[in-house]
Amino acid sequence: MPKPINLTTVVLGLVEQLGRLPLPVLRCLGVLLGLGLYVGVGSRRRVVRTNMSLCFPHWTSWEIRLYSLRTFVGFAQAWLDRGWLWTASPELLRRRLKLVGACHELDGQEPTVLFAPHFFGLDAAWTALTLGVPRRFTTIYTDQQNKTSDAWILRGRRRFGSPNVLGRVDGVKPVLASLKRSEPLYLLPDMNFGPEESLFVPFYGVPAATVPSLSRFAKLGRAKVVPVIARMTAQGYSIELLPAWRDFPTADLRADTATMNLRLQGYIDAMPAQYYWVHKRFKDRPDGEAGPY
Repeated sequence: MPKPINLTTVVLGLVEQLGRLPLPVLRCLGVLLGLGLYVGVGSRRRVVRTNMSLCFPHWTSWEIRLYSLRTFVGFAQAWLDRGWLWTASPELLRRRLKLVGACHELDGQEPTVLFAPHFFGLDAAWTALTLGVPRRFTTIYTDQQNKTSDAWILRGRRRFGSPNVLGRVDGVKPVLASLKRSEPLYLLPDMNFGPEESLFVPFYGVPAATVPSLSRFAKLGRAKVVPVIARMTAQGYSIELLPAWRDFPTADLRADTATMNLRLQGYIDAMPAQYYWVHKRFKDRPDGEAGPY
């Protein structure tokens, strides 16, 4: 009896094959895929529009529709880009991935937490860092329900630099141990991971359940915080390292977490269509407040 076809394996294999195309062609395919997702996935389209309505109340309905569409296109393009991010030669990757800005912040062995917001280029930034910076990096990974997809993502993220990819269920101790070994921690703390470990602090003026891990890890690991902002470009990605935050962390965990969200807003304002608005950022609410979705 023939073995059942694993549809996920077929799709991921197709993504890798498409990754061999010239980048302009692949990005055009991303436009078509993004348009299809925008039209076909109404539930997620409503999430994006709700997020934008809450965060940008001054936008017109036309602007919200336009940026929602651009968000779906960017999401699709970034997904297809993983076909070359995780298979192409190091030489090609160096041409398409440009590390810019305060790269000196990663010189030496000073404990460092990299604040990596959920822009669509987050995997491009990780690949550029693990390929181009001679330090071992650590990150925290959330297991995917689809085990085939899970294995594919982990293989891609472990491709260069022998990184330390920790599971979210592993807890705090291995993360702190990695910081003590001077392994920069690539941290993505700007999603809603549930109210249990979160603080409600403003995000664009709206209370948002936010994990205080950036301040906590920086304090416990005696580490500096360096933002890393990935921007999709026509040539690939520009990954900008910003100067370390000199006034962070403080003794006030809640104030630090609010500061993180406030500074994140500035990064988003520079390229709002490249942020991960497809996530239900405001799903969890303070007691007695109705959810927006």
